[in-house]
Amino acid sequence: MKKILINFSLGAMVLTTACTKTFDEKNTDPTQASAANFDPNLLLPSGQLGYLSATTGYNGPILFQSMWTQTFASAIFPGYYSGGDKYVQGGSFLSYQGRTWDAGYQAAGYFREIQNLTKGNAKYTNLSAAAVVGEVLNIEAVTDTYGDAPYSQALQAKNGISLPVYDKQQDIYTAMLKKLDSVLPTFDAAKPLPTNDLFPYKGDVAKWKKFGYSLMLRMAMRLVKADPATAQTYAVKAYNGGTFASNADNAYIVYNNANGYNNANSSALNVSQDYIEVKWGKVLIDYLKATNDPRLGVISEVPQAGTAAASNKALAGDATPANQQGMPNGFDQNGGATDISNAPGYPGASGAGADANATGKYSRPKTALYLSLSAPAFILTYAQTEFLLAEAAARGWSVGATASAHYANGLSAALQTYGTINAVGTISAATANAYAAANPLDVSTQANSLKQINTQYWVLAGTILDFSEAWSNWRRSGYPVLSPVNYTGNFTGGTIPRRQAYPTSESSTNPSNYKAAVTALSGGDTYAGRVWWDK
Repeated sequence: MKKILINFSLGAMVLTTACTKTFDEKNTDPTQASAANFDPNLLLPSGQLGYLSATTGYNGPILFQSMWTQTFASAIFPGYYSGGDKYVQGGSFLSYQGRTWDAGYQAAGYFREIQNLTKGNAKYTNLSAAAVVGEVLNIEAVTDTYGDAPYSQALQAKNGISLPVYDKQQDIYTAMLKKLDSVLPTFDAAKPLPTNDLFPYKGDVAKWKKFGYSLMLRMAMRLVKADPATAQTYAVKAYNGGTFASNADNAYIVYNNANGYNNANSSALNVSQDYIEVKWGKVLIDYLKATNDPRLGVISEVPQAGTAAASNKALAGDATPANQQGMPNGFDQNGGATDISNAPGYPGASGAGADANATGKYSRPKTALYLSLSAPAFILTYAQTEFLLAEAAARGWSVGATASAHYANGLSAALQTYGTINAVGTISAATANAYAAANPLDVSTQANSLKQINTQYWVLAGTILDFSEAWSNWRRSGYPVLSPVNYTGNFTGGTIPRRQAYPTSESSTNPSNYKAAVTALSGGDTYAGRVWWDK
């Protein structure tokens, strides 16, 4: 990733009356950036990487949402995965709580600054449009995680607004959908293309436009229960505008660890404790086994026996599909009633004596697929888009093909996504198409269709490590049906978290507006509350 990432501030300039005709020329430092000489394209990769900073690794949902959705499980307590697996505060919990907020707004700020720098300049029409899409992407991540949040007054510290009001999530969504609707038609291949693009698009505005409409579709489908009329309007607009057409349109970033940029999810899973601790969840593995899903042996492996062997990343595990077993959430290794040895179907420890590994027979993410620090991280995929269109069609909306056709497209594309992560994850198009044909959408009832579509969405999002999206789509759809953990001392009263509490700093840095936002929340600033669209 040989790009220049620049953090900068275009400070206000105080000009005095010139003493000579050449005063400005003689007193301007040519090495300093200004709005006049700075190329705003240089900010694009900072905004793109910033989104993934907010949604991956320890800043993002790997610690919480990966286990709230029961994609991952961890039988450790106490520990920093406790907040995810058991809904109990673990190490640095309050710090992690606010990181998506902080990183999301920072990334949105880069995109907003691009818009400021390109305003009124036709040369940057496409870059400006891409920046609007990027800003919406990041604000969506923030509001989906926390609920009401600053929007109308956000990102305006340079204009003197340092204490922004919190907008209602409904107003945020309404404004962002309108913004996308107005800006996406302005992409123009006849004008200069964005440069420094970290997506595989390389500035191709046709692909950026499809990304924008696919994002619009995802946002529209969030609203199916809260505002079905608006959801339908914008889902149809998105389809008519042109959403992703194949996996070649997928939005992702490939990292370059050799130059200091690494995948934060892979980095977390490479931590020694995480590597031996994090397992695939029981609900996920059971579902893949029940449907003979070809992904099972691609994404998972059972470690070699014993703690020492399981800790050695050079030792590949057993990927035989029949031998995979998911771990149930909510257990520990502390010897009491919730000890993992008391879990239903406990397979026993692997190894013996001092080397015994209590969780060694549970499946972990396959090392060869997921642990490369240069692995790509996904933002939005064709398969996800087709699943959403399948749901829209199942609801009777006009989105081209039938629900069954969109579902088959999504399922085949989903199976072929893992080859982008690493060649070892490749599932051929023939295998994927055959599996999709053998496992068609259940159209006997709308409820059955929605259940199948959204369960497959959950499988895909979780197994490409897009945990934020897996959680958001689970909250708004209700699928798959998950049984909550009720571990002693949990902070939700035994329910799966539906939102993340605001950063603790907000109560001191923006107290009045924070208090007003909390007052408007049903039940206060808690993890058991719901964001507006989560009905």
